[in-house]
Amino acid sequence: MRGGSLLFLIFIILFLGIVDFYTFRSLRIVTSDLSATAKLIINILFWLIPVIIISLMFILAFNMRKTFTTGMFRVWYFLMGFFAIFYIPKLVIIPFQLGNDLVRLSGFIISKLSGVGTRAENAGEIMSRAEFLTKTGIIVAAIPFVSVIHGIVRGRFNYKVKNLKLSFSNLPEAFNGFRVLQISDWHIGSFSFLHNKVKESIDLINKQNADIILFTGDMVNNVASEVKDFIPLLKELKAPYGIYSILGNHDYGEYVRWDSEEEHAKNMDDLYSYEAKAGFNLLRNDSVIIERGKEKIGIAGVENWGLPPFPQYGDLKKALFNIKDIPFKILMSHDPSHWDAEVINKTNIDLTLSGHTHGMQFGINIPGIKWSPVKWKYPRWNGLYQESNQYLYVNVGIGYIGFPGRVGFYPEITVFTLQKS
Repeated sequence: MRGGSLLFLIFIILFLGIVDFYTFRSLRIVTSDLSATAKLIINILFWLIPVIIISLMFILAFNMRKTFTTGMFRVWYFLMGFFAIFYIPKLVIIPFQLGNDLVRLSGFIISKLSGVGTRAENAGEIMSRAEFLTKTGIIVAAIPFVSVIHGIVRGRFNYKVKNLKLSFSNLPEAFNGFRVLQISDWHIGSFSFLHNKVKESIDLINKQNADIILFTGDMVNNVASEVKDFIPLLKELKAPYGIYSILGNHDYGEYVRWDSEEEHAKNMDDLYSYEAKAGFNLLRNDSVIIERGKEKIGIAGVENWGLPPFPQYGDLKKALFNIKDIPFKILMSHDPSHWDAEVINKTNIDLTLSGHTHGMQFGINIPGIKWSPVKWKYPRWNGLYQESNQYLYVNVGIGYIGFPGRVGFYPEITVFTLQKS
């Protein structure tokens, strides 16, 4: 383990220690009326959680390379799931415990300034308010606790189909009613030993009877070998006008320390080969013309183009070269920031399809409220955006990575029905 990694690990342990010791005070308040045996059991369980998490952190830290290229990835998911279940609620409790301390401190200061001490009834009132804040914090913390568990157990497999109708004046008449299905960010290595869940999503995709399937990048988490065992399943995807894909930032294998450039290059060649065997036509700064009747539309796909630290391999000019005279164009570009940087008001691309953000796999998505922390980095992070007569759609992905769950933003299959206006 490198020195930088060790310092980071120490920082995380210190952070967890501060959170645990502070929230433990809340636990002592709400369990004050329980028996000594019950308190002991609860206390042991409370401190067992950080022991498990820190132990897993050390296991992964000393096997860093294997963690992201082998089955040890499941250990990472177990760690992150455990962390999210128990530490997000703790972070919610902390402000309430802080309020508790401020109430107690204010009572102490008032009593000292008065010079006569706090009367018994006032002291009791202060204690009551402090305990109320602590208990309220624990009740509020139950919301993310339950939400995260639901996101891990059910949310990450709760596939949702979204149907949108988009009208274009320049759409060729023959393509009126043409159905384009978008999926993105499969991160298929995360489904190790969960082939049945991939099968479930594929069956749902095929059920939509789309004319064409477009996959907007991040087939794998880190290495090409993740997709190999899923090739027979992926070959079951069907669309009469074909299945097309692009690369996302995770597909380049740049989050792995390779022993040589040759090994890295072989990984990329393997990924190209596996996608082809699965029936995906990979567009790498390239395009294809789709014909229906005697009319045509163009489908372009760029390699990843993202804001730093993500790579910028996309060459939009090259990707559009073969379809520059086609009246209607769809662009696949993994990172939605590419749309603002190079597409709108600079090209005549009608519809751009992106992914990448995942909706951070965590947020609030209810009627009237759609929010996720990812919006602080990506202003266009979910759903449909329009500037003049150009559209961008950001799909929140069908898979998951990092956190083994989805809260608020479930795995997505998007079907666009193109209409002639």
